[in-house]
Amino acid sequence: MSLPAGFPVFIVDAFAEPPFTGNPAGVVLLDEPRDDAWRQAVAAELRHSETAFVGPAGPGSWNLRWFTPTVEVDLCGHATLASAHVLWESGRLAEGEPARFLTRSGALSSVRLADRRIELDLPVDRVREVEPPEGLKTALGCEPVFVGSGATNLLVELTSADDLRGLAPDQAWLLSLPNGLIATARSDVPGAAIVSRYFCPADGIPEDPVTGSAHCALAAFWAPRLGDSFRAFQVSDRGGVVDVILRGDRVGVAGRAVTRVEGTLRA
Repeated sequence: MSLPAGFPVFIVDAFAEPPFTGNPAGVVLLDEPRDDAWRQAVAAELRHSETAFVGPAGPGSWNLRWFTPTVEVDLCGHATLASAHVLWESGRLAEGEPARFLTRSGALSSVRLADRRIELDLPVDRVREVEPPEGLKTALGCEPVFVGSGATNLLVELTSADDLRGLAPDQAWLLSLPNGLIATARSDVPGAAIVSRYFCPADGIPEDPVTGSAHCALAAFWAPRLGDSFRAFQVSDRGGVVDVILRGDRVGVAGRAVTRVEGTLRA
């Protein structure tokens, strides 16, 4: 019995330096339409924080959508970086050509830098100070020095990187948030200015290993103290390096990507 032709599928570690670090993303290349229920089922099967579905949208551009194991999301940095990496590595996009994507967050693009990092061009997410939600201190187990909100996520600054590393927030309380929680502090990692973690159980992600989109808010939040360009490190179990540069209403988010698995999705 012959198997169905299927679709190319890749597992890519994004914002990765050593092997098996960064944030693994699924990337599925489509050459024909598939419905949303199918995409959601594939994302649930792959079980990464996000799976990207990439299809042609005309010369030099690609439709791009992102699904967690439970929902579709409006913006995902690491799976965008992974998608651009796959397009270049597989020869579907010429080496010097930008990767241009049409998404739920508008037109996004990425370029490969001279040192082989990939830089995403993403919309800035301005952070405003807000009153701490009821139960926040108890849920975090510590007192934040700042509580703010971007367009979607709550953002808290903690006193130290040690506090950040020891954070074990109440996942049930986090589910009461409409989106996720970004926690950040000054860095204890050589070469990095800040450290962060990201939690979003509402989207089926108890903790994300490395979150490109969170750095759209972190860039805006930290730039007044650090300048417009700095290196960040997300201190999840896997860890990942993210270079950010604030450019007005856009943020450059850069990192490396490595393909770990390549195969065929037969479904």
